[in-house]
Amino acid sequence: MATVDARPIIARGEEPFDLIMSTVAALDVLEDLVILAPFEPVPLEGVLGAQGFSYEAEEIGAGDWRVTFKRQL
Repeated sequence: MATVDARPIIARGEEPFDLIMSTVAALDVLEDLVILAPFEPVPLEGVLGAQGFSYEAEEIGAGDWRVTFKRQL
């Protein structure tokens, strides 16, 4: 499982999309991706959904979200 904690990146005013997409590109076929974010990353869910991933979004408290992406084979 690969994890990207986007919260500190976003807190610095930066965009985590390139890091997330490079992490996706490096995933093994059966490897899941977990994104931690200060909001539900709906646009990312759409982008990765279009690339064949399902996702499960869970609010984990204090406005933070954990979204687990799984490649659909």
